[in-house]
Amino acid sequence: MGKPRYWFAAKELGWGWGWPLAWQGWLAYAVAAVLLVANFVVFPPAADPVRFIVCNTGVVLLLLLVCWFKGEPLR
Repeated sequence: MGKPRYWFAAKELGWGWGWPLAWQGWLAYAVAAVLLVANFVVFPPAADPVRFIVCNTGVVLLLLLVCWFKGEPLR
């Protein structure tokens, strides 16, 4: 069996993941960006700040989970 194909590269310096290594990683980043922009339309921060923060936090946590499971192990 070959080595696993990661979607995200681990950062050289610091902690976390950097640029995607595969098209699936780019798609995950694009979906997260679209959802974050859509939150401005669906839950305007001035009108409904709590739902706006909750939805943005959910999108970021979901992206972190994808990076954790599909990215290189952190150094």
